[in-house]
Amino acid sequence: MINMFIDIANIYVKGGNGGNGAVAFRREKYEPAGGPAGGDGGNGGSVIIEVDSGLRTLMDFRYKKHYKAQVGEDGKSKNQYGKNGENMTLKVPPGTIVRDTETGVVLADLTEDKKSVVIARGGKGGKGNSKFTTSTRQAPRFAEGGSKGEERSITLELKLIADVGLIGFPNVGKSTLLSIVTDAKPKIANYHFTTLTPNLGMVQVDDGKSFAIADIPGLIEGAHTGVGLGHEFLRHIERTRVLVHLIDVSGQEGRDPIEDFYKINEELEKYSSKLAKKPQIVVGNKMDIPESEEGYEKLKEEVEKQGYSIYPISAATRKGIRELEYAILNKLEEIGEAEPIEEVIDESKLYEFKKNDSEVIVKKENEIYIVEGYPIEKLINSTNFDDHESVRHFQEIIRKRGIVEELRKLGIQEEDIVNICGYEFEFFE
Repeated sequence: MINMFIDIANIYVKGGNGGNGAVAFRREKYEPAGGPAGGDGGNGGSVIIEVDSGLRTLMDFRYKKHYKAQVGEDGKSKNQYGKNGENMTLKVPPGTIVRDTETGVVLADLTEDKKSVVIARGGKGGKGNSKFTTSTRQAPRFAEGGSKGEERSITLELKLIADVGLIGFPNVGKSTLLSIVTDAKPKIANYHFTTLTPNLGMVQVDDGKSFAIADIPGLIEGAHTGVGLGHEFLRHIERTRVLVHLIDVSGQEGRDPIEDFYKINEELEKYSSKLAKKPQIVVGNKMDIPESEEGYEKLKEEVEKQGYSIYPISAATRKGIRELEYAILNKLEEIGEAEPIEEVIDESKLYEFKKNDSEVIVKKENEIYIVEGYPIEKLINSTNFDDHESVRHFQEIIRKRGIVEELRKLGIQEEDIVNICGYEFEFFE
């Protein structure tokens, strides 16, 4: 298995509640006691997750954890409907997997640009009192409450391979370079390797373009045989698009820049010919040290013979950093996009969004009869118990849903107490 960086964000999402239906009556000049005219409530907005190919990380979800779509507007008089709540669309990079945090079940596997999924549906608006008119009920004084929006905690998971692998011997300044090119930008983040802890940062160039760069712990002689980070390191950089080979040209530690250049490339060749052919940008670091100029010129002559470009920089003084960033960006654009990393998801195990708010439970516990479920809770909230017609409507619904029949099967008797969604009622036939 190829190890890779995993960017993870845990967030809470909630669809907007539906608006309540209105209780209203016509009050026109020539109809002072007109019929019912309460409009329906608007539907709540849904939370939608959509792929945006321009995004590279889940960084924005680090700072905001709760997302709620807009609620539906309540119905109005004169049979005016309430406005629907606006949907909330959350943008994620391609390759994002969405899981239910509690169960771990995959809710969506998002790979294609613009592909979207409704992750928390908004509630339906309630009916206004004009919808409850019957031949025997001409002026209903009750309306229906709106449904609650779906809510859940979800985990966004993005498997991310760095665009650029930063290679070179230890102590040549890789970590310093990474801290400069990433920490100097507004959007930065550290990610974690599955078994190692290299640093990964986003480099954002002035024109809004960006790339991911990884300072992977130093490659040493013998890496191809498993010494040091060995195979895990090499497998990872095999997935990068460009290698930036950082070399200390100062010779301060008694190292020969040309010898270092060839040793690292020998390791790459021994491990994989594919890796050895990876586009490579050579960088001569520590140019602020007086002795570096000679070492740089010798290295430049050698690497250009091999067909590589070389850039002089000083990570300490930041000289040459901007030029290097643009050189890397240009090289990436020249190469084109990398193949997306896709996790193989068993389609049969993908979560199917189903209506789960219609269940009503009728049971007996400790000699108490209990009725619960969202449809009944919604019915109670919509009932005006001071209004005879509203109470009668409540009783009709309870009977039509078979709740009375279920209570009889459980042995309920006249005047027994029934707990319906937290409210106590006496049972009468």
